[in-house]
Amino acid sequence: MTVETGMRGTASLVVRDFDTASALGSGDVDVLGTPRLIALCEQATMVALADELSAGVSSIGMRIRVDHLQPTPVGAKVTAEAVLDKIDGRRLTFTVTVSDSGGLIAAGKITRALVDRASFLDKCCSA
Repeated sequence: MTVETGMRGTASLVVRDFDTASALGSGDVDVLGTPRLIALCEQATMVALADELSAGVSSIGMRIRVDHLQPTPVGAKVTAEAVLDKIDGRRLTFTVTVSDSGGLIAAGKITRALVDRASFLDKCCSA
């Protein structure tokens, strides 16, 4: 496993009706919903780590601080970029930015923790 600061990942999508605040229940307007924007940011962090984690190791989201600055309409393409800024033991902190054709629409930090997948799943309560 080779995880180093400076690693980057990107993820893009074209905003569809099911990505909107109205559809996600996070608002009542038909623009990119913040929950979908955050999922796109997390996807970018996963892309950054995709080829670097050992078998049986995963990363889990633990802290998200994102400012959603501008609305993006249905049909627009958005791209999230994640850059690994800090490694503190098992904790990885990424700076994330999201842009559309008009420029920056969101920025923030996402912290993920490296975990042993099997041990982590063993901690789940059964329903």
